[in-house]
Amino acid sequence: MRSQIVTSKAKRGGRTYLPNVFTEHGILMLSSVLNSKPAIQVNIQIVRIFSRIRQFIVDNGEFKLEIEEIKKTLNNHDKNIELVFTYLDRLIDKKIGPR
Repeated sequence: MRSQIVTSKAKRGGRTYLPNVFTEHGILMLSSVLNSKPAIQVNIQIVRIFSRIRQFIVDNGEFKLEIEEIKKTLNNHDKNIELVFTYLDRLIDKKIGPR
């Protein structure tokens, strides 16, 4: 975001400029404006790429959920192992007793 009279401050969470990317909707709008054959062909390829990316995300959504489930399980295992070591330390301290 740029303004003629003020500058966005990074400290306040502002951006100094918008990212240089197109959305799928923006590409479709651009294709309605462009008339040259090379521009239309490039636009068609970009739309196909967006479609492939969307399909990839849909196809791999299950993997992401499975990975998150594995992370939760591992996190629980870490806590359980830590608890076992705590109990072992207590047993060792009781067995050795005060010196």
